[in-house]
Amino acid sequence: MGFFSKLKRFWGGAETPAPEEAGKRDAAAQPETQVSPEESSGDALSDDAPHDTASAEAEQADIQAAAQRGGVAEQPHAAAAGDAEDMPAAATPQAAQVAQQAADAAPVWQTELTLALRGAEPRLSVWLGHVLQGIDRAGDELWDRLLFFFRALDAPADEASAFVGNFRKWLDDMEYERVEDFRSELQYRLALALELEDEEDERNRLFLKLSEGLTRTKEQITRRIDGLLSAHKQIDEAFWEELEEILIMADVGYEPAMELVGRLRARVRASGSDDPALFKELMREELEDIFRTPRRIAAINPPEVVLMVGVNGVGKTTTIAKLAYRARLQGKKVLIAAGDTFRAAAIEQLKVWADRVGAGFHSKGANADPAAVAYEAMDKAVKEGYDILFVDTAGRIHTKVNLMEELQKIRGVLGKKHPGAPHRSILVIDATTGQNALSQTRLFDESCKLDEIVLTKLDGTAKGGIVVAVAMQFGIPITYVGLGEKMEDLRPFDGRDFAQALLGSD
Repeated sequence: MGFFSKLKRFWGGAETPAPEEAGKRDAAAQPETQVSPEESSGDALSDDAPHDTASAEAEQADIQAAAQRGGVAEQPHAAAAGDAEDMPAAATPQAAQVAQQAADAAPVWQTELTLALRGAEPRLSVWLGHVLQGIDRAGDELWDRLLFFFRALDAPADEASAFVGNFRKWLDDMEYERVEDFRSELQYRLALALELEDEEDERNRLFLKLSEGLTRTKEQITRRIDGLLSAHKQIDEAFWEELEEILIMADVGYEPAMELVGRLRARVRASGSDDPALFKELMREELEDIFRTPRRIAAINPPEVVLMVGVNGVGKTTTIAKLAYRARLQGKKVLIAAGDTFRAAAIEQLKVWADRVGAGFHSKGANADPAAVAYEAMDKAVKEGYDILFVDTAGRIHTKVNLMEELQKIRGVLGKKHPGAPHRSILVIDATTGQNALSQTRLFDESCKLDEIVLTKLDGTAKGGIVVAVAMQFGIPITYVGLGEKMEDLRPFDGRDFAQALLGSD
């Protein structure tokens, strides 16, 4: 569980810090410089109080000591929430006066929002609903509320300011003003920035998005399987023959379809029942096993180097931008290298994306040696302290031997400059290409040893069965799927969620 996930649990009342920990947090919460009431997060004590510095520090020490003696863990924002009267009896009258003055100086909305947040269900979407209450357009009120929300979670001020600044720039670039146009993007960014992406609420949003993206594939597979189950009173040979046809038509492919049917036959026999009503649950379990991949070593010698490969037109450039975007939101310093030197337009496009997501950019212009671009970018990443380097490569036809050999050259150059690089080689596949994706995966894996696969355009195809085929034949982890055009639409892939979204629940 991430740092902010722990805070979230505490916010909901599941954890109560020890008195001495509370005292330390209170001391750390005091701002070093004077701030205006508008900038105050509603802390019980602030430097707005009309006392000299020494006096204020002494009174704060009295409060902390009293809290420790009384066994009370005072939170910095408690007075702003209307709890000033609940101060320990041991607190001095002067300290109580200071706290009350700070609470009175806080804007009314801060007090109301604090009360709403403290009483809310501890879920990001619920918290965000309170933050956005009464706001329908972007503006100063929204920025103030977001900054307050970060402070309420004890997030560092510089991270909060950077988050708001980046989001404002994105809104300007996209020309969004209404909250309804950017709310989902805001929640997505907050989930990444606050380490809440693995929380139940965010997973529910992902599941809904995945289900919507698989609509056309479900029409091709699920509807036909439902018809198959209703037409048979038992799972017999005719049942299996019809299932084979359904899978092949859904672009699972002949060989993968035969293998999947064989594994399902074994699972049905092991269950001891030939009741069709049980079949979908058994198939969900089998798909989960297919997508389950062995654990691997995630440790790297920084900076992390990611080599992006794929044929023309699969969405590789935008995938790089979306992955860089995720990394930026997670606080990483990102560099993108334009290794596709065959097309000047590709370099320009990647530069535009790098600027949009706030990443560094390196290129040598059109017709330059791609390996030289990779070498110089690697040197730049090491010297300038980048956390992650994405190396683009030219979209190439996977049957061109000379171009595939060039990928090996790029890998060799990266490894020579930075031992262990590239740490990840990611193949981008267009899900709409169906069976051609299998030959692409095979040849790219032979050429540059793939570590991951990203499937794009899953929302626009009825051929989603290719996801199953790729996983069965190669065992290469599918890490992300593209479910739309927006930045937030590149989502982590979860085999269990995929099986559930594809087959539904009984």
